[in-house]
Amino acid sequence: MVLHMIGLGLSDEKDISVKGMEAVQASDKVYLEMYTAILMISNERLAEFFGKEIVVADRDFVESGCTQMIEEAKSQVVSFLVVGDPFCATTHTDLYLRCAESGVQVNVIHNASIVSAMGCCGLQVYRFGEIVSIPFFTDNWRPTSFYAKVKGNATRDLHTLALLDIKVKEPTLESLARGKPVYMPPRYMSTKVAAE
Repeated sequence: MVLHMIGLGLSDEKDISVKGMEAVQASDKVYLEMYTAILMISNERLAEFFGKEIVVADRDFVESGCTQMIEEAKSQVVSFLVVGDPFCATTHTDLYLRCAESGVQVNVIHNASIVSAMGCCGLQVYRFGEIVSIPFFTDNWRPTSFYAKVKGNATRDLHTLALLDIKVKEPTLESLARGKPVYMPPRYMSTKVAAE
């Protein structure tokens, strides 16, 4: 059958396109990706709006466990909902490629993303350079690769869109070592933490 990769836009349930809504309504199963970005409404409100049960696809599911979803898409109509646009995260590109390798037809329905919305800050979109992600540091992991990109953009007199880390349903290292995941509370990087 088909896997619809549907962008939801940036705010709430009403940002979906008409084409996206029609695809969701025609789906046998609906998944909502919940780790690369955050929708500004609850999953329950989204499910009520669509009149469909929504299965939350967390990081583990998307990065390693979506084999089940790909298999379902071989015989059913499946929708994979993404906050923003489906191709604003490398994880979703990887999913697309895995579907292609498995012979699953993919229908991509685009929507507004942080990349297209960054113009609302008053800066010209065509003046942005490389986009960077700033991760939370740990005691023994402090990557600095994003800094060279910010500096390079500044050297070329370009703006930088910095995506700030979010941690949702992240297991503790201790629990992973025990083989039974215990999840940390969600964290959302502030601009203050990013600047530090």
